[in-house]
Amino acid sequence: MFRTVLAVLTFSVLASASTITYTTPTGSVNGNLQPVSATATITTNQGSIGVTLTDLTASTLDAGQLLSDLFFTLSTAPTTVLSGTTTPTSAPLIDIAANGSVTTNTGAIASWGLTSSGATIQLESLTGGATQTIIGPGPYTASNGSIDGNNGHNPFINQTATFSFAVAGVTTTTTVTAASFSWGTAGSTDTVTGVCTAGVGPSCNSSTVPEPITSGLVGTGLMALFFLRRRVRG
Repeated sequence: MFRTVLAVLTFSVLASASTITYTTPTGSVNGNLQPVSATATITTNQGSIGVTLTDLTASTLDAGQLLSDLFFTLSTAPTTVLSGTTTPTSAPLIDIAANGSVTTNTGAIASWGLTSSGATIQLESLTGGATQTIIGPGPYTASNGSIDGNNGHNPFINQTATFSFAVAGVTTTTTVTAASFSWGTAGSTDTVTGVCTAGVGPSCNSSTVPEPITSGLVGTGLMALFFLRRRVRG
């Protein structure tokens, strides 16, 4: 019985994943001095990475405030260079009409560019054009013509896009050492450097988060150990 519990706990350690969050500093602005805000939560697993990218910019006024890219640097470079695309596993689409009203768009979710240079990985929404960038929460009634009713920029991803993709050489001990967010529809030139707010980084505490199935196994193992000790005492 002790061996079973030990095996469960050992598996839980091996199956854990490292998670880190980067956020734009308070008061961040784009090149036009318009406010921008975003967060990226990055999870490194064995051979894969998960990213949740969220635009927090309230009441977006202009296309220059649309979140279009994420750059992040790993503690070690992937063993295979990335050069392709990845499709968000979750990315609700919306259309914004000329009057600022919002409707759900049920069209296909477009792929993002997925490339790497050394230890830095880039996720880019502009690979297939200027549509389906990430927009922050509304209302959009005060937005200009680059947002409201703009067929070249509609539809938008509504606030959050989630990705999961394979990266050779990544392990659960791989960390993220830097991250930057890019804004607008003209390419990744307007960037804001993020700060580590949770996880592993210069200003963050180490955080290894068990995956959901692992958490359950840990609980099962600890319960088994508890009841076994009671049985031995009895």
